[in-house]
Amino acid sequence: MKEYGTDAIRNVALIGHGSAGKTTLVEAFLHFTGASTRLGKIADGTTLSDFEDEEIRRKISLSTSVIPVEFQDCKINLLDTPGFPDFVGEVISGLRVASGAMVLVDATAGVEVGTELTWQYCEEFKLPRFVVIAKMDRENANYERALASAKALPGAKLVPVQLPIGQGQNFKGVIDLMAMKARMGAGKEAAEIPADMKAAAEQARVTLMESAAEGEDELLEKYLGGTELTQEEMIRGLRKAVWNSVLMPVFACAGSAEIGIEPLLYCATKLIPSPTEMPKAVAEGKDGPEELACSDAGPLAVYVWKTTADPFVGKQTYFRVYSGTMVSDTRVWNSKKSAEERLGTISIPRGKETLPVKNVHAGDIGIVPKLSATVTGDTLCDKTHPLTLSAATYPAALYSVAVTPKTQADAAKISPTLTRLCEEDMTLAWHNEPSTSQTILQGMGDQHIDVAIRRAESKFQVGLHIELPRVPYRETITKSNSAMYRHKKQTGGSGQFGEVSLRVEPLPEGNFEFENEVVGGAISSSYMSAIEKGVHSVMQHGAIAGYPMEKIKVAVFDGKEHPVDSKPIAFETAGREAFKLAVHGASPVLLEPIMTIRVIVPESNMGDVLGDLNTRRAHVQGMDTEHGKSVVNATIPLAEVQRYATELRSITGGRGIFTMTFDHYQVIPRNVAETIIAAHQKETSGKTEEEE
Repeated sequence: MKEYGTDAIRNVALIGHGSAGKTTLVEAFLHFTGASTRLGKIADGTTLSDFEDEEIRRKISLSTSVIPVEFQDCKINLLDTPGFPDFVGEVISGLRVASGAMVLVDATAGVEVGTELTWQYCEEFKLPRFVVIAKMDRENANYERALASAKALPGAKLVPVQLPIGQGQNFKGVIDLMAMKARMGAGKEAAEIPADMKAAAEQARVTLMESAAEGEDELLEKYLGGTELTQEEMIRGLRKAVWNSVLMPVFACAGSAEIGIEPLLYCATKLIPSPTEMPKAVAEGKDGPEELACSDAGPLAVYVWKTTADPFVGKQTYFRVYSGTMVSDTRVWNSKKSAEERLGTISIPRGKETLPVKNVHAGDIGIVPKLSATVTGDTLCDKTHPLTLSAATYPAALYSVAVTPKTQADAAKISPTLTRLCEEDMTLAWHNEPSTSQTILQGMGDQHIDVAIRRAESKFQVGLHIELPRVPYRETITKSNSAMYRHKKQTGGSGQFGEVSLRVEPLPEGNFEFENEVVGGAISSSYMSAIEKGVHSVMQHGAIAGYPMEKIKVAVFDGKEHPVDSKPIAFETAGREAFKLAVHGASPVLLEPIMTIRVIVPESNMGDVLGDLNTRRAHVQGMDTEHGKSVVNATIPLAEVQRYATELRSITGGRGIFTMTFDHYQVIPRNVAETIIAAHQKETSGKTEEEE
């Protein structure tokens, strides 16, 4: 591949619902431009962009891959993104470094859930975009119906620049409305427009010309003066309108049949901005915000948008250069980590292949292996001119599982493996939950977690079991109570003796207080730390259901000791047992985590969602509308929404989304608490029987 300057680069994300035809269209681009000798097929696992074992097995894209295509002295970096909502983090990463997007809409199904979701992210990134009605050669393909569904997308200002010639098995090519020529097959050669379509083409051309004229005042004056715009003028007007998201051109194609390929590539080079034509990036410098022109001559500013772990090559870091030039075998500065990184050989990624280069120009996308400190979202720059580019914002993980190693060997590798998986995917997270002694892995849904577990096994040879996490309940007391316990143990030699009287009280503020109220030296002060240690052991593991205790004050007010047999271990035991007795008489209760949840659903699903929330002990705080959708704000127990990501998707046909954050702990209803306590007692009695 030859070297391309900044002006000749286009970074284009292909987005849309799963199976809308993104990967197949990439294959058609590759084959049409001569980059591949045959059309790869998803069914055969031979596509260039879906190269991971799990992608081939599932026959869907799971991560964003970079496929550069050369066309008419331009390099188009195609970012083939996943369409399944669980992998939206990969879409966000791709859009963060794109200059434009092609939104693919299946001609048979129209706009689907994944289309709506990715369209929304395009709006947030303010990206110029095309709408591509794909799979026009499929049975039941309907261009008009698909176009109508796309026009219903929020903020959609669509204008066809092509008309399809036939559809379904009769799809033969497209009419280029700017040149007023038919492009049969892949579209290399121009032909006359079929007679039966001339009237429709003329009418559509008028609409297109009006839209193009609105892109520039000079063109509008010319058009209103009664002069038709030339093809070059229409492109000029459309370019400005597309860049400002005033309108979105609509195309038609069939990737598997390689129809409509050339006109789409041509318009990508003409209508999607090069990196120099995008708004300037803003980076945080030593003296505040700094605007960066996308130029090789500028200070080095490189954004890391993706990280992968390869079992053979090691960590692979994908980056986009926003300013300056990345050069192989040099040193760069990671401004977020305050660490120096040594670059090896820089390459241009093409699916799983890498094409080594000496440097990567401003605006281009590259890959470098084996960086030690750098992760997704970091900025690489010159140490003498530190700059930090803003990282993409990813949705919080909403679906959790508890993971356990399959073997003892797996146990030693579980932490580094989970860390590496989360470095690859910014919507994955993991932590150890101390209250339940479980390792928790969080993701966007069941498919997301399943893929992560399989990657752990295939990439890092670590086997993991998953199960529903235990809810991190808490225990506390609701009234004061006192208790005494005497620990007396006599063996052959010196014995053990310690007697402790203590009082427990609810603590309105703070988590734990311990006071020594003993007078007259009934218990030496040296034994107080042992008593407190005994209390802490119960606080940690709970007194009624095995969960940590909180908001308790403990006061030791009396006791006895023996001049020979008293030891710290005796008072630790006495303190522990006295505390248990006191708690059991202090009306102990279980507390459960309460989450604040915000659910956004189509208005037609509002009734079903509210009804479902009511069955989950939710308290609705309010309802609103946002961008034509209904919004419910509520508080809800965590125990009721552990699988809500999957269940909401089922209720709303995948169109409902929600966010959730921890709010507070509150007392569990008695009937629910009794079930939890009974389950704990059954579990502990079972363990005791096994020990015996």
